[in-house]
Amino acid sequence: MTLEQFFFQHPKAALAFSGGVDSAYLLWAGLQAGAEVWPYFVKTPFQPRFELEDAYRLCEQLNADLIVLDYDILDQETVVSNPPDRCYHCKRWMFSKLKRYAASEGFSLLIDGTNASDDGGDRPGIRALAELEVRSPLRECGLTKEQVRALSRQAELFTWDKPSYACLATRVPAGRPITREDLERVERGEEALASLGFRDFRLRLTAGGAKLQVLEGQLPLALKRRTDILAALEANFSEITLDLRPRVPMD
Repeated sequence: MTLEQFFFQHPKAALAFSGGVDSAYLLWAGLQAGAEVWPYFVKTPFQPRFELEDAYRLCEQLNADLIVLDYDILDQETVVSNPPDRCYHCKRWMFSKLKRYAASEGFSLLIDGTNASDDGGDRPGIRALAELEVRSPLRECGLTKEQVRALSRQAELFTWDKPSYACLATRVPAGRPITREDLERVERGEEALASLGFRDFRLRLTAGGAKLQVLEGQLPLALKRRTDILAALEANFSEITLDLRPRVPMD
């Protein structure tokens, strides 16, 4: 099945929209197919500001109206307690709210940008989507992340080479309660590091502070800009370490 065929069969859908590579291309494909696809962005303390900015920018490019739903997920104890399957509880909570809201606006179908490269195996988040009957057209049509990037480039979407991004909660070790303060510290730190030229990196909390993980090609930059990194982060983190094992971009 192709995306065009999917949207021919399902001409009206609500889209869980993040402003990332996959949901951006899915929105473009749906609109190109003539379907009525409405993008919904669920705004929580887990999403950094730039994600919402990118979502607005992409929707403006496609002449689509973005619907932003603002929820405080930090009210959910099963999420903030940060168990190993936190992603299941988070996705279940967010998509349940989104599905109910979309249904109130006349959408019986909710879709998301999971692609064929996402291993369904034991992924708690994907399990939550399956339980809620959220459809993933990219995955159903066999489109991998690499293919989505190539197609996005052809479609002239600025998101085509945007690094994959996992929510801020993934920076907190499992078992450590998630707090607003920690999320804000990580967001400030990652914004500062991005301004120093780092791309597709992670700043993960540790018991004593934070650990920076960068791609292999940016390890020399991390060493060269050591003083700048310390200046950017030391106000928020008492201890700052660099992981000498290069980050493998998977999330």
